[in-house]
Amino acid sequence: EGLRERGLDDSTCTSGFTVVIKESCDGMGDVSEKHGSGPAVPEKAVRFSFTIMSISIRADGEEDAVTIFQEQKPNSELSCRPLCLMFVDESDHETLTAILGPVVAERKAMLESRLILSVGGLLRSFRFFFRGTGYDEKMVREMEGLEASGSTYVCTLCDSTRAEASQNMVLHSITRCHGENLERYEIWRTNPFSESADELRDRVKGVSAKPFMETQPT
Repeated sequence: EGLRERGLDDSTCTSGFTVVIKESCDGMGDVSEKHGSGPAVPEKAVRFSFTIMSISIRADGEEDAVTIFQEQKPNSELSCRPLCLMFVDESDHETLTAILGPVVAERKAMLESRLILSVGGLLRSFRFFFRGTGYDEKMVREMEGLEASGSTYVCTLCDSTRAEASQNMVLHSITRCHGENLERYEIWRTNPFSESADELRDRVKGVSAKPFMETQPT
């Protein structure tokens, strides 16, 4: 339908479709509060979901990609598809890691390969890009292995402390990446320089657990 709307022939695109997916993950609070009647359930819940934001193609011989699908209501419940609903507190790093581990593995496999589907009698290939724009700061910190939101280190992307940030709002640069957080976690775990807790904490700049998912902003 998207191809037709843009006046493109079905066989125009042989190089593949590019799909951008928004990931969302957030705690849903105490489940016992959500039900009202019935016995109290002393459980917290977390929902992980995704939304297909756009699909584009680059026609043969053309330089610019053409968007053939754009989600009109990206924040609607109808377009946001739950992938995993779990009984876990969003601050429980170990359980979150265990439950979302298989999802992370699938996502990594999708990033590094192409999906080939037969649509309308033609084999079509799809590439996927994930954007973690549905995470609040608490979830980003949990997934990237950083200290909780009360941390001295204010930013999930750089090494500034709150004091430094309050003195200087201009000279921040993005210095963190997922790989570096993994390296810092290893330093935190092994303490190779036999430092005190404060020295070690200053060296890893707020990394306190093994990161298990890289959240890519847009």
